[in-house]
Amino acid sequence: MKRKIVTALCMTALSCAVVTGCGNKSNAPKATTETTSNTEADDKKAADKVADLIDAIYVQQRTENTDQQCEDAKAAWDALTDAQKQLVEGENADPDYFGRDTGDASKDDPLNEDSIGENEILVVSFGTSFNDSRVADIGGVEKAIQKAYPDWSVRRAFTAQIIINHVQARDGEKIDNMEQALQRAVDNGVKNLIVQPTHLMHGAEYDELKAAVEEYKDKFDTVKVAEPLLGEVGKDATTVNADKKAVAEAITAEAVKTAGYTDIAAAEKESVAFVFMGHGTSHTAKITYDQMQAQMKALKYSNVFIGTVEGEPEGTACEDVIEKIKKAGYKKVILRPLMVVAGDHANNDMAGEDKDSWLSQFKAANAFDSVDTQIAGLGEIEAIQQIYVAHTGAATADVKTTSKKASESLKDGVYTADFTTDSAMFHVNEAYDNKGTLTVKDGKMSIHITLASKRIVQLFAGTAEDAQKSGAKVLKPTTDKVTYSDGTKEEVYGFDVPVSALDQEFDLALLGTKGTWYDHKVKVSNAKIKG
Repeated sequence: MKRKIVTALCMTALSCAVVTGCGNKSNAPKATTETTSNTEADDKKAADKVADLIDAIYVQQRTENTDQQCEDAKAAWDALTDAQKQLVEGENADPDYFGRDTGDASKDDPLNEDSIGENEILVVSFGTSFNDSRVADIGGVEKAIQKAYPDWSVRRAFTAQIIINHVQARDGEKIDNMEQALQRAVDNGVKNLIVQPTHLMHGAEYDELKAAVEEYKDKFDTVKVAEPLLGEVGKDATTVNADKKAVAEAITAEAVKTAGYTDIAAAEKESVAFVFMGHGTSHTAKITYDQMQAQMKALKYSNVFIGTVEGEPEGTACEDVIEKIKKAGYKKVILRPLMVVAGDHANNDMAGEDKDSWLSQFKAANAFDSVDTQIAGLGEIEAIQQIYVAHTGAATADVKTTSKKASESLKDGVYTADFTTDSAMFHVNEAYDNKGTLTVKDGKMSIHITLASKRIVQLFAGTAEDAQKSGAKVLKPTTDKVTYSDGTKEEVYGFDVPVSALDQEFDLALLGTKGTWYDHKVKVSNAKIKG
């Protein structure tokens, strides 16, 4: 369901019928009417231009013109007045494309940096343009996998180019599609590639993902595609497995807790039914939704129902679920998405204000005392994240990775190397172009970094929590003299930081002048012998 929001401009025209005094009674009103008409036409023309530009990037195919098209669409939108923005309407365009607030995109990490190393886990998602959900749900899964497998570099790809373009045009954030991500891996010399989909099942998107990976399989030593969330499909509607059981338990427990009940039994006593709304599919894997309903039954969750937006498989459409709950006699309903992200489907199809949303349809049934929604994706649930982690682990189990220790990768000597961090407030002095001096001796590495000021007074190779423990060995600053390109000079602090491995993020906590420790992630890469 795509909502079209068209709000007409309110214009007040002077009446030609009411004229007092003497003189020409017709000319003034006519001029005003013509001016009004011209203004309306100009507003519509400007809005239509933006609509055309949005429709041009609302496509699943990336071209050499996509980047410029995204810039042009955003620039044209920004040039509109607030009233003109409400007139934007196209085949897929509407004011929400740029105008809807979905959270702060700057909190998201697109995970598209180079310096990957030889071992990569590519986390592939359909994607979402809802910024907060992308951070909590997709980012939550990615971070859990990175934490579990620190010797691998985790990167991101989306399969929906339409969403990639939307995020890029609106927020300036660039996310790799599958082809870009795979080519990035090749260009970075990745040898072992694990692809972890965040998809629910072995459906159409999973098939397309595998086909894309197949095109690149000969460019790596090893390539494996891990299981989606719900594992193997199974032979019939009653087939369940350990993955489906774990997911059913995790999502139900989260929904029950969010609703304020101690357990599912307590909710049932209060006549509460939980509905998990999935997307639905015409793919043969659609039987997975029936299997999830069978899994709920096997767990004796009689007040939990599975539905789909598309109404496939049969019996999962909204009206079918309503009838099932009415027949079962439950009087309170809680709707929650059975989707990795809480994006457009969750916010509009499930919880939207339109009459065909699930929320509206359940209310219109006049059969329930209350109908509430929980807008949250599966990806933010820790138990769900750990299922993905386990699937990734199964794929990496027999892969022989190459060590990145200094003794095996660099000879003793002095090098320049990139020093990158997770914060714009913590970085190498601009005079050094994000680089430090890496020293390798007897198989050990350390990098000297010159910072931007004296506001960071101590560092600690570890977390902020550990830095404050008794006996923690903090790193003390050196005083470095910097000469900038304009000839000015300044004294700032520098630090010698121990490095255990190249191309891998590690914890480096900092203490500021206000006496508070902060956690940060840093990485040393791209080492080149210093001439």
